[in-house]
Amino acid sequence: MNPLRFFLDTHDRKNQSFPERLAPEEFEGFYAKYEQACLAEGVIPVRTHVGYEQGRAFCLNMAPDADAVRRAHARVGLPFDEIVEVSMATPGDTFFRRPA
Repeated sequence: MNPLRFFLDTHDRKNQSFPERLAPEEFEGFYAKYEQACLAEGVIPVRTHVGYEQGRAFCLNMAPDADAVRRAHARVGLPFDEIVEVSMATPGDTFFRRPA
């Protein structure tokens, strides 16, 4: 099995990659389909941050590569602005490694 890496994908109403209107209940139904697409592509959805009023979403996934994340999106017809490989930079990852 290939090691999994972190990928962040973005969606923005201004770019037509987020619906004009989306209620939390609608998102829940759609997200269930996205989870199934992820399973088929070897992608693990970790967390999604949604700004319903602003029409934006930021999704963190673990996957073997960005193409797997793209394929999961394509399976459900979900457009995106970009998919970027990211590293974790929490206090534990960054600040605690500094010399005392």
